Amino acid sequence: MRPRVLTLYGQGINCDRETARAFGLAGADARRVLVNYIAHGKDRLGNYDILVVPGGFSYGDDLSAGKILALQMTAGFGEQMQQFIADGKPVMGICNGFQVLVKTGLLPGFDGNYRAQTTTLTNNDSGRFEDRWVDLLFDDSPCIFTRGIRSMKVPVRHGEGKLYAAPETIERLGREHQVVARYAGADWRPAGGRYPMNPNGSLDDIAGICDPTGRVFGWMPHAEAATDVHHYPTWMRDRKAAEENAEKARQMFRNAVDYVRG
Repeated sequence: MRPRVLTLYGQGINCDRETARAFGLAGADARRVLVNYIAHGKDRLGNYDILVVPGGFSYGDDLSAGKILALQMTAGFGEQMQQFIADGKPVMGICNGFQVLVKTGLLPGFDGNYRAQTTTLTNNDSGRFEDRWVDLLFDDSPCIFTRGIRSMKVPVRHGEGKLYAAPETIERLGREHQVVARYAGADWRPAGGRYPMNPNGSLDDIAGICDPTGRVFGWMPHAEAATDVHHYPTWMRDRKAAEENAEKARQMFRNAVDYVRG
């Protein structure tokens, strides 16, 4: 069985090909589908097993990152998204896609509510676009995408990656194990907000979160850009570390495919 992955593209999304490729390497039938095809009824979310909103700059990040695409998706096929989640199918948002999932209300999904926005992703504390590799620690969360992964080096590339919410929301994310990954320092401990280990000032060093079921997952880093050995910045000097890291990145996509296969 090759699970069908819907990889959205269009409207400024520009990481769709590498994201589809990563799922293809994991054994999926990954298809790039124009956002408007779903919004205008030419295709349906129900025809697929996994939904991915890739990274990029949808609508040029006008208004705020991910906001316009989130409104378009909610208006155009919001009920399909709700049904997709109710059917127990995995959803992944990467970078701009994470911003979209937060602003549609699909994350964090407290109490089964996938319509209310309770968190946001806002401007980096550095005041500029950050394009660098970061160290990540993975929490003991129910996230199906990150099973068996404890740490990873992954690139980030964003201008609005700071996860921000009310203190009680941040506390609840941690208490209910919905924090999936945190930015770490060279000592493989949480970055403690220190720049550039935490590249954006995200509260509690949060790089990614999931819903209570672990099936809806969003994060800022780009694992799809770390799936090959030569992606690793020092792969020529440390081939073994590069191979191990690439395997972890591939495992993230393979986990979702294996989940669908049962």
